[in-house]
Amino acid sequence: MVEITPELLMHAYAQGIFPMAESADTDEVYWVDPELRGIFPLDDFHVPKKLAKTILKKPFRVTVNKAFREVISACAAPKAGQDRDNTWINDAIIDVYNQLHLLGYVHSIECWQDDQLVGGLYGVCFSGVFCGESMFHTQTDASKIALVYLVARLKVGGFQLLDTQFITPHLAQFGAIEVPRREYKKRLQEALEIEGDFYSLSADASPETILHSVTQIS
Repeated sequence: MVEITPELLMHAYAQGIFPMAESADTDEVYWVDPELRGIFPLDDFHVPKKLAKTILKKPFRVTVNKAFREVISACAAPKAGQDRDNTWINDAIIDVYNQLHLLGYVHSIECWQDDQLVGGLYGVCFSGVFCGESMFHTQTDASKIALVYLVARLKVGGFQLLDTQFITPHLAQFGAIEVPRREYKKRLQEALEIEGDFYSLSADASPETILHSVTQIS
């Protein structure tokens, strides 16, 4: 078993490869390079009208990089009706992504109700690429709102590629598509030539600014 390190992980992402674990209880990870890759074409990202109206009501306080460890732990936690082993996030993955977060390569978006974390997401960020890893919610729409805030930040920051790894019906409603491996790696190489700025959008941007930045309301 090769030890997973921050350097190895970033090299893998630059080649279009990412790690997963068989379960939370294993110490090992395996590397994934799927034939079909999920991505969000950023210019075609869609926000459902109902969700846009919810965002304008500000149901949550949205923050950036305020609770990364809590977000990844919540993403790794068992979901209703599932066993703990169903997660692909083990302790080795949590540890190395926390290291990358401290190095500035992994970011989280959090949604709060009062002082309670109720949703969020995290992913790996480099060049003009953001590789979304996982999301969670305990309140309706919290993970969806975190995703919209992420896309606004990526678009303002000049990013070119938002990788979702795989497609789910939840992601498809926002415009996520599948592309063949060769097409993904072509887009990846192009995005590696870009230097995005994850912090170009103000941390206290208004809901109106967020939706204007995304632009596509459907």
